[in-house]
Amino acid sequence: MSAQASAALAGQRILLCVGGGIAAYKALELVRRLRDAGAEVQGAMTAGAQQFVTPLSFQALSGHPARTTLWDTAAEQAMGHLELARWADRVVVAPATADLLARLAHGLADDLVTTLCLATEAPLSVAPAMNHRMWRHPATQANVGLLRSRGVQVIGPDDGPLAEGESGPGRLAEPEAIVAALAGGAVAAPAAAGPGLLQGLRVIVTAGPTYEDLDPVRYLGNRSSGKMGFAVAASAARAGAEGVLVAGPVQLPTPPGVQRVDVRSAVQMRQAVMEALPADVYIGAAAVADYTPRSFSPSKIKKTGAGQTLTVELVRTPDILSEVASREDAGLKLVVGFAAETDDVAGYARQKLAAKRLDLIVANRVGVPGSGFESDDNAMTAYWNGGEREFPPGPKVRLADDLVALIAERMRA
Repeated sequence: MSAQASAALAGQRILLCVGGGIAAYKALELVRRLRDAGAEVQGAMTAGAQQFVTPLSFQALSGHPARTTLWDTAAEQAMGHLELARWADRVVVAPATADLLARLAHGLADDLVTTLCLATEAPLSVAPAMNHRMWRHPATQANVGLLRSRGVQVIGPDDGPLAEGESGPGRLAEPEAIVAALAGGAVAAPAAAGPGLLQGLRVIVTAGPTYEDLDPVRYLGNRSSGKMGFAVAASAARAGAEGVLVAGPVQLPTPPGVQRVDVRSAVQMRQAVMEALPADVYIGAAAVADYTPRSFSPSKIKKTGAGQTLTVELVRTPDILSEVASREDAGLKLVVGFAAETDDVAGYARQKLAAKRLDLIVANRVGVPGSGFESDDNAMTAYWNGGEREFPPGPKVRLADDLVALIAERMRA
């Protein structure tokens, strides 16, 4: 357990509401992790949750009897559900099934858990878990968007193997990641009315590498896979944005509802971005090459004799991010940059934030096994003037949703 989580959660009273899914067994480990962080935990369970785990298990781990029904005569003599709703400093729903998310989004109060969530004034966090098709369904995405617009913190889901033998986004975030999110993530303030956080906004996202051709066979490039940028474009579209994705040479499917423009070089990416303006938000997630060969050889450059060297003269490529940030006719309300660094991540990120006059920059360390360019997972920190937010390690699809929520929050600020 990190010192940050222990400091943030120590002494907090957390009401853990457990939904009815196979992932309910992980809620037992979540109780242990929360108590290790110094929190006091009480459990409330839906009828479905009791089909997978027992109230006695939660009582043994939390030290408090787990509440299971509104119709507990002894507890409800003193309006126990209202007392429990007032007791909580935070309410956490994990796992939050598709059905439970729908009922929370529409303000239903037809069992103990939904009634507690409606009756409390404490911040609410939900950790979704369901089949990947259910998670991707427009109804679920609309419900999640509605909850986010009311300031609910959404943690996960992860992308990975599911109980039914399939794989995809819908796996409950790991208990340690949930604890880290609760410790480090302030719940966003309510967003403006609308079905999505970015409803009606035009968002341009760049993704992937650029390839700078040396001859018909060779090029200079980098390790960017485009996965983070594509995930951000998909999340922005789900949040209601009109999305334009300017993609370098990657083999990834186009996210639903997104207009895609494929490019190869930095010069081509700049042209595509400028043609896509004006916009409300620009997110420069692409790893644009800093240098390109001064000249292109129309014929393959042949090897020289043993021991001989080849000198290639490189020149700077256009600084797309700086140019976009400085354009007064672009209509932009927020410009977001990315910084992939190997050393002094925070220092270089803040330098780039100031030098390029950005509103927000997202930084991560590359060259670390299990995260970075070619991985499905990442860990990152966002910086802005006067603030920062750390996103705990997890799948890029989940981090993209968290970033879009932060972008909406910063636009309101």
